[in-house]
Amino acid sequence: MKCERCNKRAVFHITDILGPAQLKELHLCEECAARYLSEPIPGTQLASSSGTSAEIELLQQWEQLHCPECGATFKDFRNTGRLGCPHDYEFFQEQLRQLLESIHGEIRHLGKVPSRLATPERRRLELARLRRQMQELINAERYEEAARLRDQIRQLEARMQS
Repeated sequence: MKCERCNKRAVFHITDILGPAQLKELHLCEECAARYLSEPIPGTQLASSSGTSAEIELLQQWEQLHCPECGATFKDFRNTGRLGCPHDYEFFQEQLRQLLESIHGEIRHLGKVPSRLATPERRRLELARLRRQMQELINAERYEEAARLRDQIRQLEARMQS
């Protein structure tokens, strides 16, 4: 297969997800792929001038961090929306965690239950999820929230027995 930009041999096959059911496939040579991956993705740059002085100072500190494996900076990620290598997930873990929490309100994808799943099985999955969540709250010493989950668990267990 040939590169879509210069007709050299394509060695990178990139799939960008633009939206629901919208995919963009690119087949690029090494040089064109390097240029493409360093370009900012429209709409992904984070505003660095807005926020408190403490937030701006924190962003400036993050921008000085460099991955020891690939040399990528957190600023590179902020500009392109792409990490440089698999080690970046661990190296920028704290920054990515805070970013995900601020965007999604969660740092973990909870997923969805298939609609074809039988009701008793759904209840068992929900019960397991609530128990895990309650244990996390207990470990974090957030007892009032854990008590609310305990009550939900008891209600769900009662529904399962009837």
